[in-house]
Amino acid sequence: MLRRQVLTAAFAGAALLLGSAAQAAEQRPFDRAAFEAAQAAGRPILVDVYADWCPTCRAQAPAVAAAIGGAQYRQLVVFKLNFDKQKADWRQMGVQRQSTLIAFNGRRETGRVVGETDPTAIAQLIATTLR
Repeated sequence: MLRRQVLTAAFAGAALLLGSAAQAAEQRPFDRAAFEAAQAAGRPILVDVYADWCPTCRAQAPAVAAAIGGAQYRQLVVFKLNFDKQKADWRQMGVQRQSTLIAFNGRRETGRVVGETDPTAIAQLIATTLR
């Protein structure tokens, strides 16, 4: 009987996690055509310029994940732009280094931070995508 209760609780917890994930932002690798389509559609957008080897990028990741989990961000698209492999794309956006986060509301840039790891500052940047 106890085993059944434990399994039931585990499945209920998993269902809650899956349900909340369905409301979270969409995350995808950066693709110029998809980025421009999201801009044209007026979607809120976050471009996350990262490098796999970057400790600051690794520190930003949990703050970004926590900030985009709410239902208000279900239309947000997070584009992960690889600093090492997509040089032309980040140069076109005026990026100088990895660990850059750029917020957009449609075609309008609403803010950017470089090297920021404070969860509150990152959440505030992401909130600008809705304005």
